[in-house]
Amino acid sequence: MTLVRARSVKDVADFVQARVLGDETVQLTGISSVESAAPGDLIFVDDEKNLRLALESRASAVITGDFVSGTTSPKPLLIAAQPRLAFARASKLLCPARERKPGIHLSAIVHPSAQLANDVTVEERVVISEDAHIGERTRIGAGSVIGARATVGCDCNLYPNVTVYPGVRIGDRVIVHSGAVLGGDGFGYVRDQTTGSYEKFPQVGRLEIEDDVEIGANSTIDRGALDITRIGRGTKIDNLVHIAHNCQIGEDVVIAAQTGLSGSAVLENGVVVAGQVGIADHVRIEAGAILGAQCGVPSKKVIRGKGVVFWGTPARPIRECLKELALLARLAKKE
Repeated sequence: MTLVRARSVKDVADFVQARVLGDETVQLTGISSVESAAPGDLIFVDDEKNLRLALESRASAVITGDFVSGTTSPKPLLIAAQPRLAFARASKLLCPARERKPGIHLSAIVHPSAQLANDVTVEERVVISEDAHIGERTRIGAGSVIGARATVGCDCNLYPNVTVYPGVRIGDRVIVHSGAVLGGDGFGYVRDQTTGSYEKFPQVGRLEIEDDVEIGANSTIDRGALDITRIGRGTKIDNLVHIAHNCQIGEDVVIAAQTGLSGSAVLENGVVVAGQVGIADHVRIEAGAILGAQCGVPSKKVIRGKGVVFWGTPARPIRECLKELALLARLAKKE
């Protein structure tokens, strides 16, 4: 991944607050994996078992941890307390986002009452409705729709074909990938006991997305029925995730692909949710709990245990699941 402008090892080390062993003047032009590295690339290793491969690679420098103490290296080493994190930060210096020329494309439709701040980029066929607010340096990708009275903060990046329903509030530095739908109606109906037919329950609440959130492609987050659906600061949502009405997602939550949350579920700060997890209505997942792949959480259940991995359906600590599976295997052998 070569760039026009190179950076010295010292520049990168200062940027990520790492110390250098070796030549600080070596020039870096991009980042890479260990396997595909070329001269000029920066790579990283976060454990000692992969260090030899990194040192033998074609990369020009390696971000690594304190475990390299006493190692002789043919290339400069940038030593950081958290190598993977330092590498991620270095990428911002070596691979900055492509600069975009601010402006409104001629094919975009912007309502006269909408307020767009300085340096906003509005791409082809975007529709921005009445009384919408777009913050400074934000990009609205081609084909996206910003509904009436919606607010998008500063330094946001909405990729093409994102739909933001009326009244949605998006904070600063939010990334929304293509196909995401934010603020649609929740799945709420009332059954007529006489006729058996269903009538729509009001879906007039709001969706609020706080700062530094990232939302994956084709994910959907519903507005509240009467109140607010909230996505907390720093939360990261993968592709193809559905979050239903009235859900409350805390700060720094991670939700992997194909997960579904039913109405009024609560995920407290720091929760980790793996792929294809099903969470029923009115569930509470307490701070720091980890839900393993494909586990299911029944209605109104409370999951507690910071750092504890839960698995299975109904979800329970993974040690319990493994004991049950081992017991079933032994019973099967006896038949």
